Amino acid sequence: MTTTGSTAGPPASARIYDELLVTLVQSGDRRAGERLAARWQPRLARTARRLLAEDEAALAAVQEAWLSILRGIGSLRDPARFAPWAFGILRRRCADRIRRAQAERARSGESAHEPALPASAEEAVAIRQAFAALPPDQRLAAQLFFVEGLTLAEIAEVQEVPLGTAKTRLFHARRKLKAVLTGDDT
Repeated sequence: MTTTGSTAGPPASARIYDELLVTLVQSGDRRAGERLAARWQPRLARTARRLLAEDEAALAAVQEAWLSILRGIGSLRDPARFAPWAFGILRRRCADRIRRAQAERARSGESAHEPALPASAEEAVAIRQAFAALPPDQRLAAQLFFVEGLTLAEIAEVQEVPLGTAKTRLFHARRKLKAVLTGDDT
């Protein structure tokens, strides 16, 4: 029995296929790179949107992450570690974009504004708002666990923190999400 959430991840066959694709990309197979990108683009984009709350910035961050992923994939020793490795690169690209945006706002004297959410189901809006209310470290942990299915160990690797810190972040994120979504402020 595992307590790290590994059952929430993709099926073993999907992980094995990803490992095969990574190995093929490392050996120079361009088609495998295209397949890997097609499989992972939606996951990376979804996470970037959650972190940046703006489609254009999220897609730019994902594009920058792919450039880094493809440049560095040859140095990835264990193809099974692709998910936390790729999400770690994406996290750093998103952080870079946030820092640049903050510096630009400080130079221009602008205040941050909330992006408009497209019309959607009431529950989806509530979930988005609940995620947005989380501190960034908890938001990323919750996104990677609940949406992307990473294990706690993988989340710790992505966030470059000890396993206990990742568990704490997820615990607090889960508690805050539950309180906001159920209206329980106790």
